[in-house]
Amino acid sequence: METKLLSVSQTDLAAEIIKNGGLVAMPTETVYGLAADALNGKAVADIFKAKGRPMDNPLIVHISGLSQIKCLVREFPEKARILAEKFWPGPLTIILPKSELIPDEVSAGLDTVAVRFPSNETARKLISASCPLAAPSANLSGSPSPTTAKHVMDDMNGRIDAVIDGGECTVGVESTVITLATEPPRLLRPGGITLEQLRDAIGEVVLDDAVMNPLKSGEQAASPGMKYKHYSPKADIILLRGKSDAFIKYVNSHNDEDTAALCYDEETESLEVPFISIGREDDYSEQANRLFSALRMADERHFKVVYAHCPKPEGIGLAVYNRIIRAAGFEVKELEE
Repeated sequence: METKLLSVSQTDLAAEIIKNGGLVAMPTETVYGLAADALNGKAVADIFKAKGRPMDNPLIVHISGLSQIKCLVREFPEKARILAEKFWPGPLTIILPKSELIPDEVSAGLDTVAVRFPSNETARKLISASCPLAAPSANLSGSPSPTTAKHVMDDMNGRIDAVIDGGECTVGVESTVITLATEPPRLLRPGGITLEQLRDAIGEVVLDDAVMNPLKSGEQAASPGMKYKHYSPKADIILLRGKSDAFIKYVNSHNDEDTAALCYDEETESLEVPFISIGREDDYSEQANRLFSALRMADERHFKVVYAHCPKPEGIGLAVYNRIIRAAGFEVKELEE
């Protein structure tokens, strides 16, 4: 298969590919998504094949307007209305009881569906010109999510029909996922909309245990991004928790040509090993924006081991923590002060 690289002015061509059952990677504000007609079970199944993704991992349905949600869910409760008014379009996914139109391939056999209204203009144009789109991240399953069209082509060239090059994603990590199918609502995956913002909008929201810890044995993923090891480069990620001085000292004592540090801007001058910075220590949005590109850069530079400074799990930093702890397989080394 030849994968076409399209410009943002070619959304009509991309929409025709979608309507004919094909796969198109599209830019969103979070990461690039691998899109197919959400109501076409065969096309959705092709997403899993292209990614090498387990079929028990549910997908998110992307819409371009609130009117589209009525046929996708059985109910749209008051809390969903409040969240939609406050955060849509934007990086928030809401899980609700699904309608009969949603194929099992989308929901992984669950009785719920995850829905998002992206703010990216190209994504919305593609949806409006085609249909609601099922779209997980447009990468090989388990690897760092793509935030540029080049990242998508690196993983998916020859596996999908087309990629729309919409430039670099602005948020850089996948959307926040909240389920309203439980009471109280639960945050299943942190992202650009924070836990504090959700609580300010609708009251009590519980942080699901799987945000900070691996799924229990036999437990089914209720949301994308809940699987055990995820977002991981080929290099081994070793997560170090401690103050900057302790991080720098530890990494410098493990200096060899196959090793790099994933660090903050403030630490770079003191490191004696190659480094990749994800931004300033107190700028969680910048860290989120740069994380996946940094993990991919580690592989491009052929590092075998990457020592990563454990981020603070607060605000958008919780999303950064969630992604990198999964990349490290939940192994964290506590550093002595």
